[in-house]
Amino acid sequence: MTTENPTTTENPAPTSATSSTPSPSPSSSLSPTGIPVPAPTPVVSVKPLVLPAPDRGEDLRVRVSAPVTGGELPIVLFAHGYGSSLEGYGPLTDYWAARGFAVIQPTHLDSRTVGLPEGDPRIPRIWRLRSADLRRILDGLDVVEAAVPGLAGRLDRSRIAVAGHSFGGQTAGTLLGLRVREPGTEEVPNLSDPRVKAGVLLATAGRGGTDLTPFAAGQFPFMNPDFTHLTTPALVVAGDRDDSPLSVRGPEWTADPYHLSPGAEGLLTLHGAEHSLGGIPGYEAAETTDENPARLALLQQVTWAYLRHALGIDSSGWTAARRALEGGTHPLGRLDTKEGAGRRP
Repeated sequence: MTTENPTTTENPAPTSATSSTPSPSPSSSLSPTGIPVPAPTPVVSVKPLVLPAPDRGEDLRVRVSAPVTGGELPIVLFAHGYGSSLEGYGPLTDYWAARGFAVIQPTHLDSRTVGLPEGDPRIPRIWRLRSADLRRILDGLDVVEAAVPGLAGRLDRSRIAVAGHSFGGQTAGTLLGLRVREPGTEEVPNLSDPRVKAGVLLATAGRGGTDLTPFAAGQFPFMNPDFTHLTTPALVVAGDRDDSPLSVRGPEWTADPYHLSPGAEGLLTLHGAEHSLGGIPGYEAAETTDENPARLALLQQVTWAYLRHALGIDSSGWTAARRALEGGTHPLGRLDTKEGAGRRP
């Protein structure tokens, strides 16, 4: 048994495992914020659940993690970064699941585990297929709920959030109202979903056009987001050392989703954080370049508190986070907020 890291075995049939953890103090001593975070509860995690997707070319595989007890669980759909899979992001998804959320993680078609060949006709549409993956999960919640032992009747479908890291941030953003011009056309589809009430955008790309490097402009023609219609409440997380090779602007680029989105009501800037934001891609993940347990703990706490606030569950944690971080004196990060941002259901 491991702390907040439920282990499952990949088999043709879905498998599950339960993580049982000792109870730490209610709030991590690594980054004291005063956020009233509860001790973790055991989590059941099941993978892979398979949702038929004949129009996708590959069935959609997802992982579901949820606390073994409790009802009216709010739902978070998590979109991974380019090349990752449902196996990643345990430091965040396990943390949320151990504290009252049902977290659903799809494997998108760009995953290294799928291995699309060069020239596959789906590649230019990857950005749009990713959005469709999240909607397919929402449409298939009955199947998902029935497939996880003990989960039936415990989901609160009136409280659904999306979250994503890097490319996954753009994916999540499309369900919040972010729009992307279809490469090679004049179409700018509205892919927002009214079932989604809030979002968390982690190290997400900013404006396109002249803000992109030549490499990014050539390789990722869909990287031209329009944030003006992103009106659903969202928290944006950026690292002040996330100097992306995709933009000529430096770390400030990933703060664009906050500054340009009417719905973005918070910007958490993590001091010293690079693209991995302290270690969210996975436990001992090779791509993590800035591992920092204290920074990660702060991110875990603030995102958990924000999701509870934005979904109308409890705002005490978000209030505590604002009190601790808005003054700009916390050594690990700063929180900026906009009053009145974001439409409420």
